[in-house]
Amino acid sequence: MNEFLGNMKNRISGFWNGRTKKQRTWLVVSVILGIALIGAISFFSTRETMVPLYSDLAPSETGQIKENLDGKGISSQIADGGKTILVPEENVDTLKVQLASEGIPESGSIDYSFFSKNAGFGMTDNEFQVVKLDSMQTELANLIKGIDGVEDAKVMLSLPDKGIFVSDSGQEASASVVLQTKPGYQFQDSQIRSLYHLVSKSVPNLPTDNIVIMNQNFEYFDLKNENNLQNGTVFTAQHDMQKEVERDLQRRVQSMLGTLMGQDKVVVSVTADIDFTQEKREEKLVEPVDKTKMQGIAISAQKITETWNGKGAAAGGTPTSGETSDTAGQYAQITNGQDGNYEKAQDTVNYEVNRIKKDIVESPYKIRDLGIQVMVEPPKKNDVNSLPQARIDDITKVLGTIVRTSVDKQYLPATTPDQIVNQKIAVSVQPFNGKVNFSSQQKSSIPLWIYIVGGVLLAALIVAIILYIRSRRKNVEEEFSLEEHTTLDIPDVSEPVETEANVRRKQLEKLAKEKPEEFAKLLRTWIAEE
Repeated sequence: MNEFLGNMKNRISGFWNGRTKKQRTWLVVSVILGIALIGAISFFSTRETMVPLYSDLAPSETGQIKENLDGKGISSQIADGGKTILVPEENVDTLKVQLASEGIPESGSIDYSFFSKNAGFGMTDNEFQVVKLDSMQTELANLIKGIDGVEDAKVMLSLPDKGIFVSDSGQEASASVVLQTKPGYQFQDSQIRSLYHLVSKSVPNLPTDNIVIMNQNFEYFDLKNENNLQNGTVFTAQHDMQKEVERDLQRRVQSMLGTLMGQDKVVVSVTADIDFTQEKREEKLVEPVDKTKMQGIAISAQKITETWNGKGAAAGGTPTSGETSDTAGQYAQITNGQDGNYEKAQDTVNYEVNRIKKDIVESPYKIRDLGIQVMVEPPKKNDVNSLPQARIDDITKVLGTIVRTSVDKQYLPATTPDQIVNQKIAVSVQPFNGKVNFSSQQKSSIPLWIYIVGGVLLAALIVAIILYIRSRRKNVEEEFSLEEHTTLDIPDVSEPVETEANVRRKQLEKLAKEKPEEFAKLLRTWIAEE
């Protein structure tokens, strides 16, 4: 282990000593920059920005929301003396929808105080109200998009003007919401209640009675009043049942024709007449066991035969034949003083029949009549004739089948002619001029700082890679140059070894041949010195 650590230390020190001053500087800067980027990413990714979820709350509701959030494992803070609750910014929209579905809070409203903080100098009150209203509508539409089944939403709010007098403060706001729902999605009653509750609590002084919600197919989502149903109001219960039947048929027809023509090309309306009469009766029926012979089961039988012969006795009694049983009696009619006789035969058979007792309670919900109205937009919006008549006839046949199977057979027998059934159907081909157009652009939910940090990190990575490649190339070049400098020139053994004297002699010979004058001067100098 110590040897391994020593080798690592030697390698690191060798690598560091082998770098130039410029390379060392770049290496230190790269390490510091990488550590700074990692720290910045960790800081921004782990930091929680707390923003207001609800404001102007009662202390009891603040505690209720706090307990609810703690149970979900979501961090929260209480501010403004217990009237405002703060949550992480990324959880605000989801929490508003979840708490609204649970009916929380009963009081308070969503916080829009950031408008006043972002308002610039010189902005008038009217301009501020316009900006605030537009922002509230946008925020509320974004909240509604978080509900399952909603692809897009548009919200129109009408806020009352603040009056001068105290008596003017009782005015109420109103809201209209248009949803773009997923094709064929069925909203539950709990989702509709949460949607009404969300809109009501998002705007101050907005009761649920002043809220209208519909989808792109002009289908309204009504809020059921459970208090009226619990009070036993017969009219309310019957009205809700009728609306439920109509809504179910409307959704089925809309889904079927929407698949054929396009979801935004068909609008369906259904009206139903329902018989709410509930009949309770008791029937006592007697039926023969053998229906072919119309005869029951014989449970007992009796046969009696009497005969008498005598003189001077006249026949008496009344000849009879059994009406309730198989009996027969015959008497010989004679005069007085003559011989007489009579014979009596009687057969009695008791039959048992089927005795049926029925307690019948008929359902009170029978569809007595049904009307289906369908509006179809032609393939070419402004050309009504672009939809062929054969397609209209197919739609009429489909709707006729639905009418025949939905209306009770007591009111619409199976033998009813098609002309009567078609009178309950209306198919209109017209362009849709009031269709709501939704923007298909989706805003990115990724914060800007993530792009900035990612770009800086990518640039640092590229710089580090370039520096690494350069350092590798330089190391290779230095290794090659070192090998060239350290190569030994080993002379051949057969060649004579040149000494210093031989080298000087060769230089003098070369000088004498090329420059004799200089060579002569050199000799005179040597002679003079000696």
